[in-house]
Amino acid sequence: MKIIIASTPATGHINPLFSLGSILVKAGHEVVGLSANAMRDPIEASGARFRAFPPPADLDFRDVDAVFPERKNIPIGPKQMLFNLERAFIEPLTAQYEGLKDVLWDFPADVIIGDNLFFGVLPMLLGPRSERPPIILCGTMFLHCRRDDGAPHFVGLHPARSEAQRQEYAAMAKEHDEAVYAPAGRTLDKVLAELGVGPLPRPMVEAVVTLPDRYLQLSVSSFEFPRRELPASVRFVGALPIIPNQAPLPAWAHELDGSRKVVLVTQGTVSNHDFGHLVAPTLEALADEKDVLVVVTTGGRSVDAIPGPIPGNARLASYLPFEWILPKIDAFVTNGGYGSVNQALSFGVPIVAAGLGEDKADVNARISWSGVGVDLQSNEPIPAAIREAVRRVLDEPVYKLRASAMAKEYRAIDTRFEILRIVEEVARGPAAGWTDASEAKQTRRAARS
Repeated sequence: MKIIIASTPATGHINPLFSLGSILVKAGHEVVGLSANAMRDPIEASGARFRAFPPPADLDFRDVDAVFPERKNIPIGPKQMLFNLERAFIEPLTAQYEGLKDVLWDFPADVIIGDNLFFGVLPMLLGPRSERPPIILCGTMFLHCRRDDGAPHFVGLHPARSEAQRQEYAAMAKEHDEAVYAPAGRTLDKVLAELGVGPLPRPMVEAVVTLPDRYLQLSVSSFEFPRRELPASVRFVGALPIIPNQAPLPAWAHELDGSRKVVLVTQGTVSNHDFGHLVAPTLEALADEKDVLVVVTTGGRSVDAIPGPIPGNARLASYLPFEWILPKIDAFVTNGGYGSVNQALSFGVPIVAAGLGEDKADVNARISWSGVGVDLQSNEPIPAAIREAVRRVLDEPVYKLRASAMAKEYRAIDTRFEILRIVEEVARGPAAGWTDASEAKQTRRAARS
């Protein structure tokens, strides 16, 4: 079948979507990848054909602060979240939608797949069902549908344990909505109205879960806060396969021989502009731990960007093949990127997390709540706190046991099979044959004109 995969131009969205794309290509499907020109290489590496967004959406979010320099001066919190939603996700919507329509003109897709913040599909989801292909969105971050306890998203709150806490959460959610979702929603509804659709029936981060034909959460249910009733669209599909051979083995690969515990440290590929936040303090924290080898990957930046002295027990690389390194590590120190956290957990690796920006506070809250690691609840933890947390997850068996139990849940899901099954299921569903209905409507319009 013909499939369009449309992605926000950020590594944390591109990598999982085109890992999924590789599965579809290998199964014999014809895939077109739609994103920014900066993402051509990873899209084509999956076997998909590349198509670029029109210029207003042709952005490179691998360095968001380079795209929006003013963002650097906005503190982490509601103001930065509102800025991110309006500038990075709502403003490009019209051009993304036009790009989708351009691809559909000569590539009548059977299914469209996008990430959870690709708002370019919203005009289709709000329009007539007969005039669009089935649409699947993928949860590349924690599940956004409304929580049972009414807590706001993106602030890192564990499930409420009392009525008083639920009331506290409700007050926080009201304040959060007024500061973020209400103004962002008004902006989004204005854009949608200009396209002849809308308004959204619910807040945008919930709408992208409930409106598509299916919503694939790229995790397991044990790594998500419990809900009495999930939207009918949601399917947990586990961790996507790691795309192999994305980086060569480092010269020091032979040193991971089991003689020392291995701790992997990363700030990911987005929040890696300042390695003083997590990488440098972790190197300092573990410099004297003789039983530990500290492995750092800089997510594509030069290792020379790491400040301070490099201890003798540290090994550095710009990129590492995760399919090689994850089975060899004993702990993972991360700022909380959703994809890498799920990959680590699928190998049973306990985690030390420190990050508050983007979706990281909520990802890291799930790490501590589920018992698979320690959340330092800081964007810039001090070395002493990191050392204590790393020693806990290395020395206290409960963390490894809990992470191993969760890994069994990942292994119980045949992710490749589930993805192929769901894609084929929606392609045969109510929106099948949409091209006939759409072409008929175009013919009627042409006749009237």
